[in-house]
Amino acid sequence: MTIINKVHTYAVMPAMRLLDAEDAHNLAIKLASMGLAPRDLLRSDAPNLRTKVLGMEFRNPVGLAAGFDKHADAMDGMLGMGFGFVEVGSVTPLPQAGNPKPRMFRLLEDRAVINRYGFNSEGADAGNSYAAEQALHTETYKLAEKKLSQWSKQPSHKGPVGVNLGKNKEQTDAAADYVVGVQKLGPYADYIVVNVSSPNTPGLRSLQGREQLADIVTKVQKARDLLPGRPPLLIKIAPDLTDDDIVDIAHVAKSKKVDGLIVSNTTGNFFFFFNNKS
Repeated sequence: MTIINKVHTYAVMPAMRLLDAEDAHNLAIKLASMGLAPRDLLRSDAPNLRTKVLGMEFRNPVGLAAGFDKHADAMDGMLGMGFGFVEVGSVTPLPQAGNPKPRMFRLLEDRAVINRYGFNSEGADAGNSYAAEQALHTETYKLAEKKLSQWSKQPSHKGPVGVNLGKNKEQTDAAADYVVGVQKLGPYADYIVVNVSSPNTPGLRSLQGREQLADIVTKVQKARDLLPGRPPLLIKIAPDLTDDDIVDIAHVAKSKKVDGLIVSNTTGNFFFFFNNKS
């Protein structure tokens, strides 16, 4: 065990548990961004864990889903821990605070957490008003774009980095927000995820309907096809879908030749969660 790992196990983690859950999350991101997260220095992944999916090479199949590194701060730190890939976001075009606090809760007995962040995102320059930005979408994704562009210039990557795109709560034209995300952040993404399934953004899951989803995918694919390298496009769907929902999503995915689906987002059905523990 390295010195950093010992400090993490015997000092950092006990201290983290004394903090509010969201404060602990933010501190973890800060430490990882500074290179102070535990690092997988002594072991190499077994060759049989390596795989290739959608043209991407993965050293192992265990990755970090979107929702942890929301603002693309700790990609190198998370990959250094041993993850085979990292997905940042969800990132929205404009800054928004997300849901009121408290919005993250520990379930100590279950060794789990509940999060209700609601697409809190740095988005663009916080000094600009939503109305002005919505009209022109100028300088959107400024902070995330800067971080991801710096990342893409590094000489060696430890694994693929995906970008998970969200929409702003006030935006009525969902496809427009996703298109801007593809245009601004797509050039730096190994793969792109359109998130239409967070349970914490009002109305978002209605975008999984056949007509709404087909409209979004059509417009997003058109923007993606103009990017160098044409990164894979995936749709992130909810776990608690009706049979009709599944049929609609499958129809769109097949007819539009979507590269893949991510199954699944956070459930909003607590009965489902507590009755499906193993």
